[in-house]
Amino acid sequence: MAKDYKRILVTAALPYANGPVHIGHLAGCYLPADIYVRYQRAQRRDVKFICGSDEHGVPITIRAMKEGITPQDVVDKYHALISESFSRMGISFDIYSRTSSKVHAQTSQAFFKKLYDEGLFEERESQQYYDEEKKMFLADRYIIGTCPVCGNENAYGDQCERCGSSLSPEQLKNPRSALSNAVPIKKATKHWYFPLNDYEAFLKEWIVEGKKNEWKPNVYGQCKSWLDSGLQPRAMTRDSSWGVPVPLEDAEGKVLYVWFDAPIGYISATKELLPQGWDDYWKQEDTKLVHFIGKDNIVFHCIIFPAMLKAHGGYVLPDNVPANEFLNIEGEKVSTSRNWAVWVHEYAEDFPGMEDTLRYVLCANAPETKDNDFTWKDFQDRHNSELVAKFGNFVNRAMVLMHKFCGGRVPQFHDDVKEERDLELIREIIATKKKVEELIEAYKFRDALFEVIELSSKGNKYLQDVAPWNLAKTPEMQAENQKLIDNCLHICLQLTANLAILSHPFLPFTAKKICHLLKVVDKMLDWEHAGKMDLLRTGYPLRAPELLFRKVENEEVEQQKQKLEARSAAAKAAQAEAAPVAAAEPKPVIAFDDFAKIELRAATILAAEKVPKADKLLKLEVDLGAEKRTIVSGIAQHYAPEAIVGRQVTVVVNLASRKMKGIESAGMILMAEDASGKLVFVAPADAVQAGSEVK
Repeated sequence: MAKDYKRILVTAALPYANGPVHIGHLAGCYLPADIYVRYQRAQRRDVKFICGSDEHGVPITIRAMKEGITPQDVVDKYHALISESFSRMGISFDIYSRTSSKVHAQTSQAFFKKLYDEGLFEERESQQYYDEEKKMFLADRYIIGTCPVCGNENAYGDQCERCGSSLSPEQLKNPRSALSNAVPIKKATKHWYFPLNDYEAFLKEWIVEGKKNEWKPNVYGQCKSWLDSGLQPRAMTRDSSWGVPVPLEDAEGKVLYVWFDAPIGYISATKELLPQGWDDYWKQEDTKLVHFIGKDNIVFHCIIFPAMLKAHGGYVLPDNVPANEFLNIEGEKVSTSRNWAVWVHEYAEDFPGMEDTLRYVLCANAPETKDNDFTWKDFQDRHNSELVAKFGNFVNRAMVLMHKFCGGRVPQFHDDVKEERDLELIREIIATKKKVEELIEAYKFRDALFEVIELSSKGNKYLQDVAPWNLAKTPEMQAENQKLIDNCLHICLQLTANLAILSHPFLPFTAKKICHLLKVVDKMLDWEHAGKMDLLRTGYPLRAPELLFRKVENEEVEQQKQKLEARSAAAKAAQAEAAPVAAAEPKPVIAFDDFAKIELRAATILAAEKVPKADKLLKLEVDLGAEKRTIVSGIAQHYAPEAIVGRQVTVVVNLASRKMKGIESAGMILMAEDASGKLVFVAPADAVQAGSEVK
C-alpha cells in the first residue's frame, strides 16, 4: 500500500436481490474483497468494506411476476437470504445495505439533481416499445420475439438465452410483450442522457495513460477497447414504476437507470455506516478506493461511474478495479434459468463447519486471469490433499508430538544445539510473510494462498527430517535427545501460530480454531506478529489436539453432482412445459399417394451402444417382428444407451439404407422435438406386437 494513503475504501459489486448468490458470485468478487480487507485490518489500517443489495431494475420486477408477489416482497426475501449467505461464509462487510433505503433514494436523487441543475444532461425524445394493454413502456427484458441469430421464438429484447447473442429490441422478429403477449407499438418517450462522450478525453488520460501498468490486463484491455470504439451518450432514466423516482417535476413514471443509482449505493451505504464522517472516505485525496467486481461490470465501474463522479466533482476515483473472470461449474457456464449453479446457502447447509473449505477451493482455483472451472472432484481433491494432508496434518502432528514428548507445554529453544535446518525453516517463515504481503497488495490472492500452504508443506518436511519420534524410541534416547526434540517442536508450534496469522485472510474460521488450540487471543492474528518466533510463551500449556478438517468422502461429492444434474433437468423440463413450441416452416403439400409410400412399423429396441468417435450417434438393434435391423440414430445426447433398451419406437422401414460412421443404417426412428430442443420418442401409446404397421 502506498504510504500517501491514509484510509482505504473497499467496495464489492452490489448483487441483484432477485435470487440467491452462487459460488461464481463468491469467487468473482466477494471472496477476493474479503481476503484483501481482512489483510488490511490485520495491518491495522483504516479500511471500510462496503456492499449491499441492488434492489432496482428489471430483474426484480421479472422475478416478482414469476412468483406472483410484489417487487418489495422480492427484495425483502432475497436481501435477507443473500445477507445470511455472506455472513455464513465469513464475508466481513462493515455494512451490507440496500438500495431501497431512504438514504439511498435521497443520495442518488441529489446526485442526479446536481448534474441536472448544472445542465450536464441531454434531454431527448425517442421511440420506445409500449404495451397498450398494460399501459406501460417496455424495458428490454419485457419484450420477447424471435432471435435473428438462432430462430428462438422466446428471445428477450436484450439477449437470447438459447444462443447467448446480445440483442436489442429492434433486432427481434415478431416482438411481443412479456406482460400481455400483445404486439407492442412504438411510442414517443422522453429521457435524460449523460454525455459520456464528453468525458472520453479525461477517461483516456486517466486509464490509458495512468492505469496501464497498474490495472489487471483484462480490466485495462476492456476499458481501452471501449474507449477506442468511441463513447456515446447513455440514457440515465427509465420508464418504470419500480426504482428511485427521477427528481424532476416533468418526470412522472420515470426512475433512475439502475446503473446510475446502483454504484451510488456505495456512497449511500457509507453514509449509513458513518453519518458524520462518510465524506472522508469519498472526498479526501488520501483515500484509496478499490472496487472488487466481476468482468461483466468492468465498463460500469471503470468508465461510466468514474465519469459520473468526475462530472459531479469532489469525489475520489478508484485506485484499482481488480475484476475476476467467470467461474464455470462442471465444465458448463453457470445458468440460473436452468438451475446450473451451486448456491451458497445450500452449500452452508450441506457442509456445516466447512466454510473455509469452499473459501480455500474458490481462492486456489480463482478465475483471476481467465475463466476457470469448479468441479466437485477438484473440491474433494484440494480439500483432502491440501487442507487435510498438508495444512491440517502439520498442525495436528505438531500438537500431538508436543503433548507426547513435551508434557503438553511449549518447549524452550536451546541455542546450544540448534541446527542449520532449524534456521532455514525460520528464514522460510519470515520470507513467506513478505511474499504474502506483496502478493495480496498486488491482488494476486491465489498465489498468496499457495505460499501459505507451501509453508505448511515445508513444516511437514522439516518435521519428517528431524523425526522426533525416532529420537525418543526409548526413555533413555528421549532423555539424551530432549533438547533436539524441544527445538523441533518449539519451531513447529511457532510455525503453527504463524500459519494462523498468514491464513487468517483466507481461512478465518480455521485461523481462530488454531488460536483456540494454542490458547491465545485473536489479537495474535494482527499482521505485525507474522514472522516472529516468540508468539507462544515457553512452558505455556496448550489444549489437546483437534483435527482442523475432516475428509470429504466420495459419496458426498457424488450426491452433489447428482443434485446439480437433477435440478438442471427439472428446470429444463419446466421451461419446456412452459414455453410454446415454435411453429415450423410449413413444408410443401403432398398427395395422399405420396404419404402412402412411407411404411411405418412399431419396433422394440433390443440393444443400444454409442458409436465410437461420434458424440450424437447411437447404434440400435431393433426387433421388427419378422426381422431385426441395425439403425444408427442421432439421439446420443438425449438418451443413455442402457436407458432405452426395451423401449417401443416407430420406425420408417422402407427408407433407403446408408452408411453412417461405417455402419449400415437400415431405417429411421421417429422423434419429436420439444420447446427445449430435447428429442422424444414417437411410439404407440399402448404396447403392440413388434412389426405392427403404424397407419
